[in-house]
Order: sequence, then structure tokens, then C-alpha cells
Amino acid sequence: MGNAERESDKPEPASLTPLLAPLLALQNLIQVFDDQGVIIGGVAASLLGTPRFTVDLDAVFLVSIRNVSDLLLEAERLGIEPRISDPISFARRTRVLLLRHIPSGTDIDISLGSLPFEVEMVERSIVVEVSSLKMRLPTPEDMIILKSVAHRPKDLEDIRAIAASHPDLDQERVHNWVEQFGEALELPDLWDTIQNLLISNGNINP
Repeated sequence: MGNAERESDKPEPASLTPLLAPLLALQNLIQVFDDQGVIIGGVAASLLGTPRFTVDLDAVFLVSIRNVSDLLLEAERLGIEPRISDPISFARRTRVLLLRHIPSGTDIDISLGSLPFEVEMVERSIVVEVSSLKMRLPTPEDMIILKSVAHRPKDLEDIRAIAASHPDLDQERVHNWVEQFGEALELPDLWDTIQNLLISNGNINP
């Protein structure tokens, strides 16, 4: 499996209660694919930082385009089906599968990861238990890096909350990857923005 597992218990945020059934299905799908995936998005932000409202699920799977049919087949067995007519063609163009947990009506977006960071994120993933459901999530550092790439106002608030909840962050890892993504995205000030958030929460000395 190769994942560095570390388990932690978290109380169940009330905002996640309606999502427990689709989360169980998504986590079971991750297990079918040898734990080569992590749950990200609002759920991970709520569990690693401050609980907040979210209505859908997001995940990253280390599954190649040629194995998307297998992923869709296994997902269907768990009540997760495409929500568009040609999901494979869409995934070839965007590396994203647009799915829905049919029993609950919850939308699920699965990104097909392949970047070195995404591989590391899955390898370093942790397991968080909520209401007897063990969910595979990124580490706090890797969640901050993901949120840095999106860097929308709500992402920056999530970073602030995660940093406040984890004062012992691996600063070097966050700095290294945020700077690399900043260069790739032609956002030279990206690290400065994230660094200021970490400083304000006491994670980095000014």
C-alpha cells in the first residue's frame, strides 16, 4: 500500500452528518483502489481546520485515464454514478470525473492525480475517524498546499483555520511546494500570501 498512516479521532461536525452515507461510499471506493486516494475539499477542510458548511464531496485518486472504466464500474457498485452523459471523454479532457451518490443525491468530483505532489499527498495521507467512519485525508500541510493553489477567499480562510489548529506544521514542506506552484502558475506572490497567513497564526516567526 505504501501509505504512511496515522490515525486521529475527531468529533463529528454537525455539517457532516448528512454526508456520512456518501462519505462511506467514497471511502469504500478509495479502499477498493488500495487506498490510492484521499478525500479533499470542504470535508477535509472542516476536519483539519474549522467545521464549515459543504454540500458535495471531492477526492483525488491516483488512477490513470486508461483505468477510468474500472473506477466507474466499482463506483456504480457503491451507488456512485456519472452525472453527465460521457464521463470518460470529459475525464480525458479535464482529468476530473463528475459523479453523484445516487441514494443521497450528493455530487462527488474525483480528480485523477498524476503530479508528483499529488502522489506524495496520497503516500503521506492520514486516517481520521469520525462517527466510526475512517476517512483518508491529506496531512494538514498538504491540505494547505492544495488550498494555496486555488487561493480563493474561502481557501485562504480554510488555510488560516488549518494553521490555527496545527501549530506544529512542517513549514519547509509548505514553503517548498507553494513556491513551486507559484512559479508554475506565474503567481510570484503566492508564497508571500500564504506565509502571512501562517505568521498570523503563529506557525512562522516574522
